[in-house]
Amino acid sequence: MYASIMSRAETMSDTVPFFSDDSETEPQEDGGSSTVAQGPQEEQPSGVSKVRALLTVFILCYINLLNYMDRFTVAGVLPDIENYFQIDDGKSGLLQTVFICSYMFLAPLFGYLGDRYNRKLIMSCGITFWSLVTLASSYTPRDYFWLLLLTRGLVGVGEASYSTIAPTIIADLYVKEKRTNMLSIFYFAIPVGSGLGYIVGSQVGRIANDWHSALRVTPALGLVAVVLLIFVVQEPKRGAIEARPEHQLHRTSWMTDLQVLSGNCSFVLSTLGFTAVAFVTGSLALWAPTFLLRATIFSGVKAPCVDGHCSTTDSLIFGSITCVTGVLGVASGVLVSRHLRKVTPRADPLVCAAGLLMSAPFLYLAIVFAETSIVATYVFIFLGETFLSMNWAIVADILLYVVVPTRRSTAEALQIVISHLLGDAGSPYVIGVVSDSLRRTDSYLWQFRSLQLSLLLCAFVAVIGGAFFLATALFIERDRHRAEKTCTDDEPIVVPQSGRSTSVPVSSVLI
Repeated sequence: MYASIMSRAETMSDTVPFFSDDSETEPQEDGGSSTVAQGPQEEQPSGVSKVRALLTVFILCYINLLNYMDRFTVAGVLPDIENYFQIDDGKSGLLQTVFICSYMFLAPLFGYLGDRYNRKLIMSCGITFWSLVTLASSYTPRDYFWLLLLTRGLVGVGEASYSTIAPTIIADLYVKEKRTNMLSIFYFAIPVGSGLGYIVGSQVGRIANDWHSALRVTPALGLVAVVLLIFVVQEPKRGAIEARPEHQLHRTSWMTDLQVLSGNCSFVLSTLGFTAVAFVTGSLALWAPTFLLRATIFSGVKAPCVDGHCSTTDSLIFGSITCVTGVLGVASGVLVSRHLRKVTPRADPLVCAAGLLMSAPFLYLAIVFAETSIVATYVFIFLGETFLSMNWAIVADILLYVVVPTRRSTAEALQIVISHLLGDAGSPYVIGVVSDSLRRTDSYLWQFRSLQLSLLLCAFVAVIGGAFFLATALFIERDRHRAEKTCTDDEPIVVPQSGRSTSVPVSSVLI
């Protein structure tokens, strides 16, 4: 049925782009906008005006912020969830793991669709589904922990439909430094949204005296996002802003995309480096507030949870730190990279490596000092998260300039699969299982100590990630130059398309 809709949509003009799968490759048939590809025009090469492009970026940022708010709302009320369902650390870690696994395995599907069909339609359907499932999860009764796990897994469907596609839309609206700036704004939403997830989740749960209420905030905001996406966002022409007029398009296979991407060393190594980032952030995101609460209980600063309700102060503080450090980290990473590019073309992977390698000792100190000085712990967490956040926008930018426009959604999806499969899909669960295995008794001492020892793994993984980014620096010039040089080749490129096939030379679509 969907294929039939897409086939009929091919005959439609770009003036109705919502259901068209190839609006980004076909010139408009009539009206003043039909001369987009000819010389200096009022309309941008992407087919989207400057004002609409800017609005599109801000709406995508808003949705990205909501995604991460929802993802970490559970972490903000995790102690209450543990008490409500009477579960151990291993089962608590599964809440994040099942979500990430669903998100991870569905990402290639949406990457495939995003390279071939209308991205706006895919995102709208995915976000609607995500909002409804999140709302449903807020009504989970006490004896049905498995149902909460199931609904958290289904939330990954909506997020996979968005995260694989949104950066490619920004890439089709801007180039060079403007693209980096807009991606920076987009990735600001990750730490800010994560921090707001802790803050909103913990405070709404405290005010309502029920952690279920915390899960009902983002669904309402998500439906607002769908309305904005449908009526404001416009589908840009895929790759047009950095391409010359097209002549011929050929269909590709998904296996061809994977083969080309697997031979791109910069893409592969930067993805492995980002996997280390995902491992560390996934572990800290779920366990840091709980760890901080256990540290204060162990040191006598706070009393244990009473009547199943735990203090939300640590979630509030950690969420605030995450917001601030995310903004500082992303901004400083982009700023340092921009200035360093004047000195070396390897600036991007070097800044990513430096961020991870500098975060490792501060994360180690934060975990070690938790039992003696909670203030020192917060200071070290602040520094560690700031350095850890330096690579968010830069990694995305690396992917976009070493991968051709027609394979970017697939590349985004592949990066998501690898980074989550080896990173935060398992890290919360692994940390929880290691904590349970190290715990000798159920005393407050061992509840704290076992989780402390298991979290030390994060510092060592950060060092490994830094090494992968250093390796990326060895290939980044070659891979970027290869993409640019391909523009002069005569051999046609394989371009993923659905419906009818047209053809374009390599020089028309590669960066």
